Amino acid sequence: MSKKTLIIGAGGVGNVVAFKCAMNSNTFGEITLASRTVSKCDTIAKNIKEKIDISINTASIDADSISQLIELFEEIKPNIVINVALPYQDLTIMDACIACGIDYLDTANYEHPDTAKFEYKEQWARDKEFKEKSIMALLGSGFDPGVTNLFCAYAQKHYFDEIHTIDILDCNDGDHGYPFATNFNPEINLREVSANGRYWENGEWIETNPMEIMQVWDYPEVGKRDSYLLYHEEMESLIKHIKGLKRIRFFMTFSKSYLNHMKCLENVGMLGIKEIEHKGMKIVPMEFLSTLLPDPASLGERTTGKTNIGIYAKGIKDGQEKSIYIYQISDHEACYREVMSQAVSYTTGVPAMIGAKLILEKRWQGEGVFNIEEFDPDPFMEELMVQGLPWKVLSNDTLNLNKCSI
Repeated sequence: MSKKTLIIGAGGVGNVVAFKCAMNSNTFGEITLASRTVSKCDTIAKNIKEKIDISINTASIDADSISQLIELFEEIKPNIVINVALPYQDLTIMDACIACGIDYLDTANYEHPDTAKFEYKEQWARDKEFKEKSIMALLGSGFDPGVTNLFCAYAQKHYFDEIHTIDILDCNDGDHGYPFATNFNPEINLREVSANGRYWENGEWIETNPMEIMQVWDYPEVGKRDSYLLYHEEMESLIKHIKGLKRIRFFMTFSKSYLNHMKCLENVGMLGIKEIEHKGMKIVPMEFLSTLLPDPASLGERTTGKTNIGIYAKGIKDGQEKSIYIYQISDHEACYREVMSQAVSYTTGVPAMIGAKLILEKRWQGEGVFNIEEFDPDPFMEELMVQGLPWKVLSNDTLNLNKCSI
């Protein structure tokens, strides 16, 4: 129990991280879960105690305040801070970690609350400060980004001399019974989906209209699903670290009902991120909408079906063309039985725990700011197998290349 771990964020992902850290308490030691709403932390702590008989601490924190963060860090003295709060708060938490000399981990890149733009620029800019303090920041230790990055690194290490094309494929085939809901923070989810698409090819970024490009993929254990091209942040780092890459794209599945609801909301201005005046009050339409939609953390007990997330890579090995598909399937109901969260939260929270575990166990070490694929993928891939996210590989001899139109 010599280690101390601080988790910031008590939504669906924070719940999973807290549960899985508690299940690995020999590594994580004394665990504290902190959020602006401490009652959410208390509920999670109570559930963990009742379900697996492990006690964790709770605390209140405003993650927008560097001074409050520093005060909490100095009080707890954690060995690592796991940030599963909002992406808007990445920089304040990173700066507090720099001030206190503490290792940092997150699952999604920084996003400015007033600009629907996803990039690592401002987090990468803190590399020198992390180096000066001899600490590390691990960026994007979720599933996508996160596990998909490591699928790419694993493929590069074990299957290819050069990878020429990568398609990241994210399918959530879950059903929660609501006419319309988002599986993670509504503001982040809807901003991501309604933004212009973007992919990288032959050294440049190519921009598309939202939902302009749709392809069909036959997902194992799920079936054929419409998959739409989006921009996703892991592509920004993968183009730096995958040798020989000529093209990388990201696709996510959406039902027609979801897209129709979203388009209607967009048409009436409900996806706006700028303040408007309503009856003498200033409100942000997107924030107001998020209060009307079901809390993603509440979806767990009513969600059925599966997720299937992976990568399809093509390249060269020993002078021969090669294709592989690495993927992971999770069942919403099984995830809820284990940690009281549905699979979208589970597939993000478990990798956050694994990344932190490898840092605390000093199997991944470094000074500065790193994307997850910069480390040896093998220890992480091994942990996935035993921590609840077993994965599979289909290669040339087992992969039916006619299964998809991508």
